[in-house]
Amino acid sequence: MKWWKGLRSWWGGDRVNIEDRFELIREAAAGTMSRFYMARDRRSDQVVGLKLLDQEKTKKFESRFSRLNKPSEGEIASSFSHPGIVETFEYGQTTTGQSYLLMEYLEGQGMNTLIQARDPEFDRYRQLLLRQIATALAAVHEGGFIHRDICPRNFIVGKDRTTIKLIDFGLSIPNRPEFCRPGNRTGTPLYMSPEIVRRKPTDVRVDIFSFGVTAYEVLAAALPWPGSVVTGRAAMDHDKPPVPIEEYCPQLDRELSEIIHRCLAADPAARPGSMEQIVAALPTA
Repeated sequence: MKWWKGLRSWWGGDRVNIEDRFELIREAAAGTMSRFYMARDRRSDQVVGLKLLDQEKTKKFESRFSRLNKPSEGEIASSFSHPGIVETFEYGQTTTGQSYLLMEYLEGQGMNTLIQARDPEFDRYRQLLLRQIATALAAVHEGGFIHRDICPRNFIVGKDRTTIKLIDFGLSIPNRPEFCRPGNRTGTPLYMSPEIVRRKPTDVRVDIFSFGVTAYEVLAAALPWPGSVVTGRAAMDHDKPPVPIEEYCPQLDRELSEIIHRCLAADPAARPGSMEQIVAALPTA
């Protein structure tokens, strides 16, 4: 029963002194808007994941929604209880004014690392993991949110290579019209949908597009639009036809190939209408 998750912030409880409460074992990752640590919680004597958000960058992002009462990353992340989504135990403010999230520490590797390394065990379970990715994203949408940063970097693959967990809700927004107006041009450029790039209205189909790019890369170990540019300019090509995935994976199941290419459609109306449809259409083996 997870009713207690996030109650510190709900009640406006005391701020947390990071040095007093946690032993920082090592920095596990650093992103554009946060730093992530493997830490020991002195209260529970458990190893946990501790995410500290960059104050200025978080404030700048949240200011886009200042009149919309947007839930914080902690509120969004802690609302999920799903085997394919990292579990967030607690969130709040530190004594120095930073926002923090306390979550399970995941033993494993980023999916992006395994793709680049052409890890043989990862290769063995690619389609199994792809279904888990789709199921996790479907749960996000069912919960009323758009993730907006679906890419291999935001999935952690377990040590046995048979499980994944979705992480990082730093750019996520409620799936409501007032949050989906043109102008929120955020995300990882190589996985960004054309409507984000062109500053058009958005909906859950931006995640479906990013899922398509991710699925293509998982299976082909390449991106649909090859190129060396990784800035926002790279996403300007995403309204052009991608390289057919069959060129990389000639033996790929035809139905799976068709699903991925539908997800990559420049016109959102040509994409599958929901992640549930995609889950139902994915091959089971």
